[in-house]
Amino acid sequence: MFVYYLELAARSFRRDRALTALMIVAIAFGVGASMTMLTVLHVVSADPIPGHSRDLYYILVDSQRLDSYVPGEEPDFQSTRFDAEAIVRARRADRQAMMSGGNVAIESGRPDLPPFFVSARYTSADFFPMFRAPFAAGAPWTAAEDDGSARVAVITRALAGKLFGPGDAVGRAIRVDGHDLRILGVLDAWQPNPHFWDVSSGRTYGETEQVFVPFSTSRELKLRPEGNMNCWGNEPGPNDNLALDAPCTWIQLWVELDSPDKVAAFHDFLISYSEEQRRAGRFQRPPNVRMRDVLEWLDFRQVVPRDVRLQTWVALGFLLVCLINTVGLLLTKFLRGSPLLGVRRALGASKRSIFAQLLVESGAIGFAGGILGLGVAWLGLFAVRHQPTPYAQLAHLDLPMLGATFGLAIAASLLAGLLPAWRGSQISVASQLKSH
Repeated sequence: MFVYYLELAARSFRRDRALTALMIVAIAFGVGASMTMLTVLHVVSADPIPGHSRDLYYILVDSQRLDSYVPGEEPDFQSTRFDAEAIVRARRADRQAMMSGGNVAIESGRPDLPPFFVSARYTSADFFPMFRAPFAAGAPWTAAEDDGSARVAVITRALAGKLFGPGDAVGRAIRVDGHDLRILGVLDAWQPNPHFWDVSSGRTYGETEQVFVPFSTSRELKLRPEGNMNCWGNEPGPNDNLALDAPCTWIQLWVELDSPDKVAAFHDFLISYSEEQRRAGRFQRPPNVRMRDVLEWLDFRQVVPRDVRLQTWVALGFLLVCLINTVGLLLTKFLRGSPLLGVRRALGASKRSIFAQLLVESGAIGFAGGILGLGVAWLGLFAVRHQPTPYAQLAHLDLPMLGATFGLAIAASLLAGLLPAWRGSQISVASQLKSH
């Protein structure tokens, strides 16, 4: 019967070409606009580390001075160097990593490649296994090399190719801000988006850092960090605010905990640590700690741009308007064909079969609208990729969103066709036969 209904739909389309084309265009533009913004929302709010995001926690302890304290308020969104190093050194989690972003000069030593700047990350050894960074060659440094401020580095495959060509970069030297570092590993293609480990660096979307250096080494070599820094107390000077005991928050601190019991135990450890620091005179406020997993942290920091959410709702509103128009057009089309429906009813077709026939016709219109809507969405995403936004280059249709485009088009047309199909199935056979 389904094939038969499709044949009837094709005949109906040929009888009302203009009306059918108008409905297909209406659905296409509504679905295309919606899928454009839903795709953008999908890529900027996706889980950046699926399967592990609930095991990784961003850690905050409140170390600021007592004045202007409001009970229950959020701690500063980064950690001091002293607290980060102390918590990492305690090793109470499965893994722990402290870090900061930077921007460093790379000298190739080649006359055809002048010095250039790349983004860097100063971190600890657990960064790579914690965030599941894939290696194309070599391996990360060890905790012992962290402790010894070893002059080593991990670089991306793109940077290795730029500096050394197709040869193996592991074991070679890279000159970073005038210092030679030995390359221990080369990262394979790896680009989690958003860059959840540091949402304050201004590089939330796009390429990852290209050079990774032990945090201890970055301090010994005085590699400059970049990003937000908040200082208080006896305001340190620019040369002192990176010192171990400086009252400045500028470090991101992450831990990995794979069970609720470990999460609870680590929270208790943070409370005990805060009480200990308060007794020592470093902390002035009562213990105030926060632990948020990856998705909770991204939501708290409102990483998804508000304009994307707003534009998505506007696009869905536009789809609703298109559906309302499609309902009216379908009513017109089905009632215009009521004589033929009356004949089918007179020949024995039930109301249910008429209803199914008209729904199949609505679905076929939706399928055609989905094909055209896919082109509209592609054009919309092409326009988004040419906007000056940090997430622009991520706006591409993947297979799930491709399927969702057709699913939305067919579902929307079926929804729009419910009332017209029901109305068409209720026609009076006797009145149609008498009038024709």
